[in-house]
Amino acid sequence: MRKCLLGLFALFLLNACSTSTPSKEGFIEVEGGKIWYRIDGEGDEIPVLLLHGGPGSSSLYLEPLKELSKDRPVIFIDQLGCGRSTRITDTTLMTIEKNVEQLEQVRKALKLDRFYLYGHSWGTMLGMDYYLKYPTGIQALIFASPLFSTKIWTQDADTLIAALPKATQLAIRESEKQKNFASESYQQAMKVYYKAHVRRGENSPLLQDSLNRFFGEKVYTFMWGPSEFTATGNLLTYNRLKELAMIKVPTLLTAGEFDEARPASVRYYTSLIPGAKFEVIPDAAHVTMGDNPKENNRVLREFLSKLMR
Repeated sequence: MRKCLLGLFALFLLNACSTSTPSKEGFIEVEGGKIWYRIDGEGDEIPVLLLHGGPGSSSLYLEPLKELSKDRPVIFIDQLGCGRSTRITDTTLMTIEKNVEQLEQVRKALKLDRFYLYGHSWGTMLGMDYYLKYPTGIQALIFASPLFSTKIWTQDADTLIAALPKATQLAIRESEKQKNFASESYQQAMKVYYKAHVRRGENSPLLQDSLNRFFGEKVYTFMWGPSEFTATGNLLTYNRLKELAMIKVPTLLTAGEFDEARPASVRYYTSLIPGAKFEVIPDAAHVTMGDNPKENNRVLREFLSKLMR
C-alpha cells in the first residue's frame, strides 16, 4: 500500500514551483511531539495555512501550492506522525479531536490572528472540525477534494470501482470479504484505482523510494484503513453534512474531473454551505495540484484575490 500512496507524491519534487521568496522553517511543540512547519513568502496579505491529506501523508505533495507565496505567506505543516514531524505509536493521539488541538497549538505558536485555511482530502475533515471549534480568525475556507461523509465517500468509491475491469473489481471485493489487504491482487487493484482516480500522472521510482520515510502508514491505517476505497478506521462514521450550514465565511470547494471525491458529491456539499463556490479542475484526479498545477493554482489565486477586494 505504501508504494501506491507514495507514488502519488513523487513527481511533485520534480515539478515543485520555485519562488524567490524567503522561507522560514522549524518545529512546534504539541501534545505527543513536534510538528514541522515552513513558511514561504512574506508581506501583509492574509496568510494561507495548508492541511495535507492522509491522514498520515505529508505536505510534500502540496509543494505546487508554493506558487501562492508570491502573493502572501503560505504555511506548510506535517501533521503529527508523518513527514518531518514526530512519529507516533500512541493511538490515543490518532483521533480527529487530537489533531484539532494540535492544530490550535500550531496556530498559537505562529501567532496567526487572521488566516485562510486550506484543506485537501483528509485535511478538509480536519479543517472542518477545527473551524467548528475555533472559527475565530479564519477569514475563508478552501476545501479541495473534500470528504464530509465517509458514507458518501465509500458509496462514490463503489461507483468508481464498478467501472473498473471485472478482474480488478473481483480482487477488491474478495480481499475485503476475507480482510486480506496484503494480497498481491488487492495491491494491484489499488494501483489501477489510484491511477484512474487519485493520481493520473507518471512518477519516478527513484523519487518514490526517497519519499518512503515521509509517509505515516500507522496513522493512515489506524484512522482510515488499508486503502483509499476501504475505510475501517476511526473515521468510518465521520459525517458533518448538517454542520456545513454553520459555515459563515467565504468558502471554495474544488474537485478534479476524475477525482475519487466525485464532482457530483462535492457539488452537493457546496449546496449545503451558504454562498459557497465550486470549481472542477480539468484533466485531474484527486491530487489536483499534481495533475494540473497550473489550473489548480489559477482557481485558488482567483478566489483569494477576490477576497482582497
